[in-house]
Amino acid sequence: MKRAIKLFNIAIAFSGIIGLNLLMTSSTQAQAPSRPRRVQDQTSNTNNQNSNKQKEEPLLDVVPTNKNTSTTNTTNKTNTTNNNSTTNTSRPRSQPTPANTNTNANTNANSKATTSEQTASATDTTSAYSLLQQKKYDEALKEAKRIIGVDANNAEALKIAGFAAYNLKQYADAARDLQKSLDLRRAAKEKDDENTIDALAQAYARSEQFDKALPFLVQVTSKADAKPDSGLLYLRGVAEYRTGKPADAEKSFNAAVKADPKNSAALYFLGTMAFEKNDFSAAIAAFQRTTQADPKMAAAWERLTLSYLQRAAITAEEDETKAKADYTSAISAAEGLTRARPGDDSTALLGQELVSAGNYQRASLELEKIAVGPKAKGETLYLLGISYSRLKNFPKAISTLERAAQKKSDDANIYRELGYAAEVSKQYAKALDAYEKGAKLAPGDSYFSEGVNRVKPFAKKP
Repeated sequence: MKRAIKLFNIAIAFSGIIGLNLLMTSSTQAQAPSRPRRVQDQTSNTNNQNSNKQKEEPLLDVVPTNKNTSTTNTTNKTNTTNNNSTTNTSRPRSQPTPANTNTNANTNANSKATTSEQTASATDTTSAYSLLQQKKYDEALKEAKRIIGVDANNAEALKIAGFAAYNLKQYADAARDLQKSLDLRRAAKEKDDENTIDALAQAYARSEQFDKALPFLVQVTSKADAKPDSGLLYLRGVAEYRTGKPADAEKSFNAAVKADPKNSAALYFLGTMAFEKNDFSAAIAAFQRTTQADPKMAAAWERLTLSYLQRAAITAEEDETKAKADYTSAISAAEGLTRARPGDDSTALLGQELVSAGNYQRASLELEKIAVGPKAKGETLYLLGISYSRLKNFPKAISTLERAAQKKSDDANIYRELGYAAEVSKQYAKALDAYEKGAKLAPGDSYFSEGVNRVKPFAKKP
């Protein structure tokens, strides 16, 4: 009698948003005692092994404007310094010097004026800002740091350094300099610069300092007269998600999508949150929109595949027609994954979906591509062994499952399938060995003890 392979309780591990490794810890139900049943791996975690770090974020590069400094502005801006006497201007302004005297006092005055001129020139931010406007960020940062070396409390130079570092993706450095610039301006009772606040909010978020980012992100996204910014709302959602505020995060992600229906990063997070709550229908809807907005987002294709698989496993007992449709959709999603991220892991997931749907012929063809060589994974070999077994190619099934057992000697499911294939092939000694190993790993499972009793009389003693 035939039975359907239902694979679920799948755990996935993220290595960045792109490198996802599939851990095949799934479970199968048998409809006939002659076919092996899957035992649930008690060491796996269901559905929730995922990464909150979302790396495929849309880049929100800030090309800042400097409201207080320009190449034509001559307004003086006084900053607090160690000597409390330095004036920072966009164009250096020399101190006036007394004339027509040769006295020592006049000499001292001239010396002081010269020193003041030198200080003003050394702390002039015109060049740094000009370089920033030209998007010469390395040079702008170098010039701003030179000024900060002369005047550590130069708020304008710190601001320029922060913007330059941000655009160089040096987010932690950018946050540090922008925060200090903001603190200095606030200490001087100056009005907050909106560009600095926006950049600081993003720099903190992108350097994963979410607790510091969140207040600023709330501030910049809550302004009554501001047009909703999808990117900032998305970062606010990430900060809320990462600081344990899922309800707030969901609202922010939905607001981001409302502002930009193609914000794939926000859609992905909405799908992930639904997936974590086992709301696979909502997850599927979100991941479908994600892959439509960004067909190259591999993580979304993978989660879409797994969502279909999980929903199929849940509905299989009640509605086989719906389950079959979900398995078919899972295969399509897995095919999307192989296009977005070609590689062994993607092919393995496609193979798993094909096995789940009972398409063993195609499953064997796909899995054979990645089962050759010593680096083949135990999960891949196990799925390939199942495919061969269901196609009644028991010699290939046995050799493949033996390789799988070498890779994953602690997986009772491999010995279950190996014992079955060996018993059907009348290789009773091999079947007995497999059943006994399975019984040690899953002592409470009667399938193994029954298998031992069944084949033992026929197994030849060594």
